[in-house]
Amino acid sequence: MSDNQFSLNLTPRFCETDALGHINNTVIPVWFEAARDPVFDIVNPGQDLSKWNMIIAGFNIVFNAPTFYGAEVTVKTYISRVGNSSFEIAQSCWQNGRQTAEAKTTMVHYNYQTEKSQPMSDEVKAQLAALTGEIE
Repeated sequence: MSDNQFSLNLTPRFCETDALGHINNTVIPVWFEAARDPVFDIVNPGQDLSKWNMIIAGFNIVFNAPTFYGAEVTVKTYISRVGNSSFEIAQSCWQNGRQTAEAKTTMVHYNYQTEKSQPMSDEVKAQLAALTGEIE
């Protein structure tokens, strides 16, 4: 794992397994959300919900191979783009050395009082830019 990524190791639960014997496709987006916590901490330190300042503008998930119960999963997270008021998070799901899913999520720095996007500080943009990379 490189210094420009976050990694989260998960143990799939039996209840996340569907009738076809693999992890249900509704579960992996939840894993991706859990793995975004370190990024959320950059934009909203402490993740104080009364000061929440992000929205999801959109996301895309590609399922490359089945993910199964009984073997650990690693979710890798990095920043693929940093703009003025938005950024993109790229993530991948790995099991037994094989990429099983990947996603890109566009986050917008948002002011809920004005209901408009707002520029991120130079400090936040720099911290996000330090996490740019590629899915390994």
